[in-house]
Amino acid sequence: MPIDPVQLEIFARHHIADMLDWFPTAAALTQWGGPGLRFPLDATQLEEMQASTLGNEPARWMFAGMVDGNLAGHAQVALDWENGVGRLGRVAINPRLRGLGLAHPFLQCVIERFFADPIFERLELNVYTFNTAAIRTYLKLGFIEEGVRRSSARVGDARWDTAIYGMLRSDLAAKGLPQNGSPT
Repeated sequence: MPIDPVQLEIFARHHIADMLDWFPTAAALTQWGGPGLRFPLDATQLEEMQASTLGNEPARWMFAGMVDGNLAGHAQVALDWENGVGRLGRVAINPRLRGLGLAHPFLQCVIERFFADPIFERLELNVYTFNTAAIRTYLKLGFIEEGVRRSSARVGDARWDTAIYGMLRSDLAAKGLPQNGSPT
């Protein structure tokens, strides 16, 4: 099934309703958003996240990946303005659109947008080690594994390990990838 390319937008209030059914279990929500979220995901939690995108130096950027006018993906970047570091997180592809190869082009747009701001030198992320599909995508995008925090999250009776990945602006230059495009 051919689909249009992913378009990057700033995540807006009107996207919220489209995401509320993406995480059908507490474990799925924790895998996406970490242990600090309440199940089920509701509009209030997303609105609180969105409130942190305001101001001259917001705490985070939130992105929507759009395909054919539909919300296909969501990602956030927590911003450390003082150190020029971002932490990519809360990445998800719409469950109805998974398996179509959307994660890589969506995240490539997010990475390009992030590094378009010259203040930022490093983009990092945490991913649970069992999430092999996400890890394959991150490696393909050029992230480098930097370590594993063992037994770092408790989910029910299970303990999950978290891998840490990073990408520097110079990594993009070494691979000949765009590193200073114009913001979307």
